[in-house]
Amino acid sequence: MSPSVGQPAPEFDARSDDGRPVRLTELRGSWVVLYFYPRANTPGCSVEARRFEAALPEFGRLNAQVVGVSTDTEARQANFRDTCSLSFPLIPDGDRSVSRAYGVIGGLGGLLGLAARETFLIDPQGRVAHHWRGVNPATHAADVLRHLEGVASGVSAS
Repeated sequence: MSPSVGQPAPEFDARSDDGRPVRLTELRGSWVVLYFYPRANTPGCSVEARRFEAALPEFGRLNAQVVGVSTDTEARQANFRDTCSLSFPLIPDGDRSVSRAYGVIGGLGGLLGLAARETFLIDPQGRVAHHWRGVNPATHAADVLRHLEGVASGVSAS
């Protein structure tokens, strides 16, 4: 079951594909865009990741960190990082602990052990501020950025 808006985001302590520790507690004080995707190096996931990478300066301007998560192996995530020229952390969630904590394993992808394409915006205090389900990989980064801009300016945006 996914955490609801307003609830504390499930804590995680993971290591990115390039060995960097990624802990939600250490990201407090910043907005966190925690996005889950089904499979590295597939067309939709590649488009989505590149769009997030292109928007990183804007996310940074809004004090937001982007973190990608899939159930892929560390090696597949590292190849994905290189192929798409990504600089933000990618968490290889092979044991599915982060994906399960956020309730994104389910449906047909769940039968295959894949995370669904969903995103959580976590506020600087560690609470879920917004949850996107069934996103369009081509427009999702822009949608998240637009929502975050609205929240940062005090205007609710969806």
